[in-house]
This record gives sequence, structure tokens and C-alpha cells, in this order.
Amino acid sequence: MASFTSMWADLEPVGRAPSGGYRRFALTREDHTLREWFAGEAAARGLEVVTDRAGNQWAWWNPGPEPGIAIGSHLDSVPDGGAFDGPLGVVSAFAAIDALRAAGFTPARPVAVTNFRDEEGARFGVACAGSRVLTGALDPDRARALRDDDGVTLGEALGGQDLGPDPEMLARVAAFVELHVEQGRGLVDLGRPVAVGSGIWPHGRWRVDLPGEANHAGTTRLADRRDPMLAHAELVLAARAAATTHDAVATCGKVRVEPNGVNAIPSLVTGWVDARGADEERVRAVVDELRELAQAHGGRITEESWTGPTEFDPPLVRRIAALLDDAPVLATGAGHDAGILAAAGVPTAMLFVRNPTGVSHSPAESAEEADCLAGVAALAGVVAELAA
Repeated sequence: MASFTSMWADLEPVGRAPSGGYRRFALTREDHTLREWFAGEAAARGLEVVTDRAGNQWAWWNPGPEPGIAIGSHLDSVPDGGAFDGPLGVVSAFAAIDALRAAGFTPARPVAVTNFRDEEGARFGVACAGSRVLTGALDPDRARALRDDDGVTLGEALGGQDLGPDPEMLARVAAFVELHVEQGRGLVDLGRPVAVGSGIWPHGRWRVDLPGEANHAGTTRLADRRDPMLAHAELVLAARAAATTHDAVATCGKVRVEPNGVNAIPSLVTGWVDARGADEERVRAVVDELRELAQAHGGRITEESWTGPTEFDPPLVRRIAALLDDAPVLATGAGHDAGILAAAGVPTAMLFVRNPTGVSHSPAESAEEADCLAGVAALAGVVAELAA
């Protein structure tokens, strides 16, 4: 499909990092370039582009007063993330519209391609910030106060742009279907190119602050040290042990050290914990164990984000699975904007495209062209069914 290939080629160099992955963070030059690309692709198709009060982009086909079908995903990335997480859904949405038009299909109700802002939360720390603000799940004042690693607040980065929930835009969405590369090996094991998403595991992010006492690395005896890095090392190991005990997953993937000198004992170590699992109580149990450990070292844990278990709309999931020749139905441990919209009451489902490596949030993330095109065809079929 020529449109898919050309769009993918246009996106390929934007935010490319030396690692081979991508650094496409919210409210950066790369983000601006991606949003311009989105607007340009929409204009080339004669779609009506609207930006909601949370900064999310919507490109409407056959806009009208009645609620319509939204498809799409996001264009931002985690640090050194893969090419497919997010952009595959946006590119596939435009390509699905191209395929439907080529087949002579005209929707009886509006269809929108979406680009949600800051889904990954890589810069300001809260995942799905755009959809959370849109739906009212994230308070605008709290969002504006979020800071990046350089101390810049989200409000400062916005430069005075409006920010708030947008119930009018949300009311225009009768259903949302997000296509996404699979972030695991479910489809590899099943030998299928496309699956339907049934829901998202509960998941959250916590900041752990562990205080110590700055001192000289060479003249301070071991017995006299208050070294918070030791406490953090203990916490990392405890997170793995607690996750194993409670049948969950926990990741300590980010740490900030003050004063961050090779020859200085730290005065403060701040780490982050990402915890997820199929059962909410088990995830909370992991964090409770870590909280006790942090408190024992004079530290504290602060919840930065939490998303409870999300079930996508069962009738919609069944309808799509049947439409796609009884495609497999899979739950996921990865968070998505689809989960935020589902929690806000929007009938929602997802499509997953096979990832042969099973790796995501990494340059090794992958998808074969044939599987991508199968995803486009599946998405086009879903739009034809729901928008007829």
C-alpha cells in the first residue's frame, strides 16, 4: 500500500537517536514536527483538523453533528523507543481511510483520526496526559505543574496555550478503536497477525525519595555514611522479589541522584517504580512492601499516576473479533489512551499487530510490512462496519 509506505518513510527520520531508537517527547521540536506532519496528512485528504483543549489532534472525515468513530493513537515515544509504538496506529488510521476511499466507501457517520498528546509521559512523568486531561482524569492545574528533568513545567512548555477537559469533543466520539503494535509475544505464539484487545491491566507509577547525607567519597568511613544509594539498591531488589511473590511485574527504570558526583556520597536518591499486574490488589501489595522499606530508610513513596483495571466494551470487542474471522482476543499490561477513554465511558476496543521480536520500548521493536498491512485492512473493515 503506497500511502502506508510513504507516510512511514516521512516519519522515519524524525527524532531518530544514535541508538537507532527514537526520542520524540511532548512539546519539543520533534513533537512540533510530528504534529505538523499529522496536520499535513489530514489536509492532503481534505480532513477537518481540530485540536481539543488538552492539545490532542483530531482529523475528521465527513464531519457532522452526530457522534462518530475515532481511530488513531499517538506519535510521541519513550527514551530510545521503537518506531512502531504509537505511530503505527496513526499511520494505519490514515491508510485505512485511503483504502476505504479507494473501495468507494463513504461513511454514514463521522470518522476521526486522532493523535493523542504525550501518551508515554516521557518528559513530564504522567502517561496518557493528553487523554487524561481531555476526560478530566488529570486536573489541569496539576498537569501544568508537572516538571521535566530540567525543571521546566508543562505550563511553561505550553507557553500560555489552553489546557483543560473537553467534554464537547469527547461527546463527538461514539466509539474509539486504537490500533497498536503488540508489546509482547502473544501473536507470535498464536501464529496470527492481528488480535483484538479486551482490556488493560491495572498499572501505576510511584516516585521514591530516599534521603541521605552528602559527604566525601574518600574521607568518610563506611560506618559513618548515610548513603541513600544503598537504600535504593535494596529497593530495586525488593521490587523484583515483591513482584515475584504477588504475581505482578515491577520495574525500576529511572533514578536521579543529588549531587550526582562520582566522588560524593549522595544527599538524595529519587527513583521511580512502575508496577502492573492482572490483579489490582496484587499490584498494590507490591507497592505496600516497597513503602515499608522506604519508610524504614527515612524515605517516602508518592503515587504519580494510577490506572485501575480496564475492560474494553465487551459487545464491541465481540463484534470486531467476529468481523475479523474470530481473531484472537488478548489483554495487555501496557497502558494506552484507549484505556483512558474506556474509563471515561467511551465504547472502546483495540487491535494489536504482531511484533516478531516481542520487544517494545526499545529499538528492537518490530513489525513486518505484511502484518502492518493486515492491520490496516482489519482497521478499514472495522471502520466500514461501525461507520456504515
